[in-house]
Amino acid sequence: MGEQSALDLDEAPFWRALMRITTALPRALEDQFLPETGLAITDYGVLVALSEAPEHLLRISALATTTGLSLSRISRVVDDLTRRGLVEKRKCAEDGRASNAVLTGAGLARLEAAYPSHLARVRTSVFDHLSAEDIRTAGPVLARLAAALDTAPPTDDC
Repeated sequence: MGEQSALDLDEAPFWRALMRITTALPRALEDQFLPETGLAITDYGVLVALSEAPEHLLRISALATTTGLSLSRISRVVDDLTRRGLVEKRKCAEDGRASNAVLTGAGLARLEAAYPSHLARVRTSVFDHLSAEDIRTAGPVLARLAAALDTAPPTDDC
């Protein structure tokens, strides 16, 4: 790899702010959300991803990609949600080596019950501090950064 130049006067504060957000925002959201709902932010994200999937079902590897979690992390989260009755694991009909995660009725009910708390946390932690113009400007930038991080190839759905 070639030699890289140092971050310039615009890049350095941008990078520091981005690092602060990626560290502090999940903690700020979770500090109130977990006690109020019994769900970690990661749990909530998995339930949302399943609720938006056709038939509320995703292959575990696709769920990892969708949520940005590693395969080992998504497996632990899905196992925990399964023990709590919020998700069900099923063997993939097309590939017996793979498993699917399916949102249960109890999982959907928990997600719906947690939504008002999540919305309140997101508004007070993020959107209350931004103008409509900030959101219109930053949205595409954040989407590009997120897309650049999506390195996993798409997987076939079961």
